[in-house]
Amino acid sequence: MRYARLKYATALFAIFATTAQAQDSNADLAKKLSNPIASLISVPFQFNYDHGYGPDDGNKTTVNIQPVIPFSLNADWNVISRTILPVTSQNDIAGPSGSQFGLGDTLQSLFFSPAKPTESGIIWGVGPAFLIPTATDDLLGGEKWGIGPTVVILKQEGEWTYGALANHIWSFAGSDERNDISSTFLQPFLSYTTPDAWTFTLNTESTYDWKADEWSVPINFNISKLITIDKQPISLGAGVRYWAAAPDNGPEGLGVRLTMTFLFPK
Repeated sequence: MRYARLKYATALFAIFATTAQAQDSNADLAKKLSNPIASLISVPFQFNYDHGYGPDDGNKTTVNIQPVIPFSLNADWNVISRTILPVTSQNDIAGPSGSQFGLGDTLQSLFFSPAKPTESGIIWGVGPAFLIPTATDDLLGGEKWGIGPTVVILKQEGEWTYGALANHIWSFAGSDERNDISSTFLQPFLSYTTPDAWTFTLNTESTYDWKADEWSVPINFNISKLITIDKQPISLGAGVRYWAAAPDNGPEGLGVRLTMTFLFPK
């Protein structure tokens, strides 16, 4: 009887230890996910809903497919590929413009980043960004090819991650009938990850259109939880955003964001 109790207690301890290790692993992965250039393959699907476009309260739903794939160049350097491919459904975003559905323009970024943080713990990456006119409808893209620099810098201390990502895109080719592009993107971010893999994130995804002299400033707050389903790490998140500034044709008020990210750790 005493042996059976000892065996049961040992098995129970093993279960708790395995669960604790999984939680620790999930917390580590969740923190890596807060780093835009972590050496971690991830495939996020980001759902966004916004309204208030134009005079007819048009609305837009966008699912951004955003695979992140790191490559090792050598022992000292990595290159991280970040792609954003939007799939959009929108209604009356430019007055009575009807409905459109399809692909938007693709933004492809490549970050060259040291394999290890600096002595002060700074993580950084720099490289080119490319705008590719993949839109399937005139109202879903700019019909322009673009290029420019992109940079990210951040630091992770304990449960906190803070930093900023930025890029600037100039158009250099494409339809002569469409406006040229000169656009700056700024994304300061702050996140807190708990030991049980909950992450609370606050950021902005501000864009300044130098041609139109207009700001778009959504302020996002998101809560996510990293779980494991049949050994597959998945991060599920939900949040809201407030449009602090937007072009004259919208959007306005509050928007909604849902996220689902598949992680493929090495």
